[in-house]
Order: sequence, then C-alpha cells, then structure tokens
Amino acid sequence: MELEINGQAAYAYNGGKPFDASLPCVVFIHGAQNDHSVWLLQSRWFAHHGFSVLALDLPGHGRSAGKPLPSIEDLADWVELLMERVGAGATAKNVSLVGHSMGSLAALECASRHPARIARIALIGTAVPMQVSDALLGAANEDEPKAIAMINNWSHSPRSAIGGYVVPGIWHFGAAKRLMERQKPGVLHNDLAACNAYQHGMEAATSLTCPALIVSGGRDMMTNPKVSAKLATAIKDARRVSLDGAGHTLAEQPDALLDALRNFIA
Repeated sequence: MELEINGQAAYAYNGGKPFDASLPCVVFIHGAQNDHSVWLLQSRWFAHHGFSVLALDLPGHGRSAGKPLPSIEDLADWVELLMERVGAGATAKNVSLVGHSMGSLAALECASRHPARIARIALIGTAVPMQVSDALLGAANEDEPKAIAMINNWSHSPRSAIGGYVVPGIWHFGAAKRLMERQKPGVLHNDLAACNAYQHGMEAATSLTCPALIVSGGRDMMTNPKVSAKLATAIKDARRVSLDGAGHTLAEQPDALLDALRNFIA
C-alpha cells in the first residue's frame, strides 16, 4: 500500500490481502536500519486469518521517502498519522501495535500518546532505557560497515554462528547484513541516536491503559532481558514470553514468535 503522510510517500505492506479498515488491524513497526520485510511471516499469517495488516516502512526506510525521523516521539506521532490516514481503529479500539527494538519504543510511545485506537501492544526485543554504546554510535556515524558488523554479531545468538537455524538453507547473518546495507546513508546513526535519547519510556509504560506482551530472546545481547523484565513491572497489564536461546533478531525463532503473537492478539 502506497500512501502520502505529511507530503511524503509512505509504504505499508499488507500481507498479501487488501487493507480493510472494518477489520481488526495489526500494525508492525520495524527496528533500526530495517524495513517491513522483517515481518513477512507474521504479517502474512495475520492478513490471512481475519486481520488487516500494516507492516510499515518508517520514513527514510525501505520504500518510504523522506528523512528518518529524529526521535521516538516523532515516530509515534507518524504511526498515529498513518493509522488515521487509512482509518485503522477509527470506529473501534481494535488496533494492535507490534514493534521490534526501536519499533517497540515507537509502539510504546504511540499507545501512551494515542490510546483511543490501541487495543494492545507487543514489544519485542525491547528495553527502557534502550542505551546504545558510544562505540556503536561512533561507528554508525563514522564507519557504517563496521557498525553493521557489530550489530549483526550482537543480534544473533551463539547458536546461529554455527548454523543452528530453524529454517534450513537460510543464512541469517548474510540476510541481515544485506537488509541493513540497503538502507539509506545516515539512517543507522539517526535510529540509534533516537533510541539512546528516548527518556520517556517508563512514564509511557505506567500510563498504558491496554494489555502488553513483552517478548525477549534469552540470549539477547542488544536489549538485555533483565531490563525488559523491569519494564514489565511498570505496566499494569503485562505478560512476558522468553524465547530461550534466541538473540535480538526476529529471524532466529520465527514460529515461536508467531505463536506468542497469535496467543496474545488472535
């Protein structure tokens, strides 16, 4: 689906089905230096099981035009504008927000700022605060290939390094590298800086009026599961799922992640 938001072209993948604003909607929000393609399995399942789907390309990412937005607050308001543009949740509180990493912060902030549309949120690979090391921020600004290599190494569990993939024939390291490499120059540093600067997370969590699901990888080196556990205690209605042995990336245990989302949303 191609849209126009604030005078800029925006893209959302619909999972292979036309968007229908009368159906309950699931909005998928990707992480730093990613795009809608990380949600292909999950978005297609929901689209073919009674939901409308919006797997977004955030501004400056993937097929969406413009510059990347500089703050999590800006991302949250942009997501709300997109939902308003297509009529998602306009007549009922029936939108589920699903965000990974940076996208989880955008989902949290959006649900806090614009609760009228949101029925529930799922936060995957999340942490509040989501601190980014000076070494990674510096590499993203001065040597992007080095930063991509750092993220790739930290985002995968040790099991992945020896070919322990659920889906045979897929090289997750290579696929993740190419996904990050095809984003526009400067996007990575912008995204990491936005995550690092976001200070409103715990306040947003305590103000939530909808249920939340927090999904953590047991071997996540980017967003420590212990930090996400503290976030869960701040949310009135939160449940947690741990994907044992998984790292930060979505691709290591796709079926287990889909099961968690299905049980929570569907």
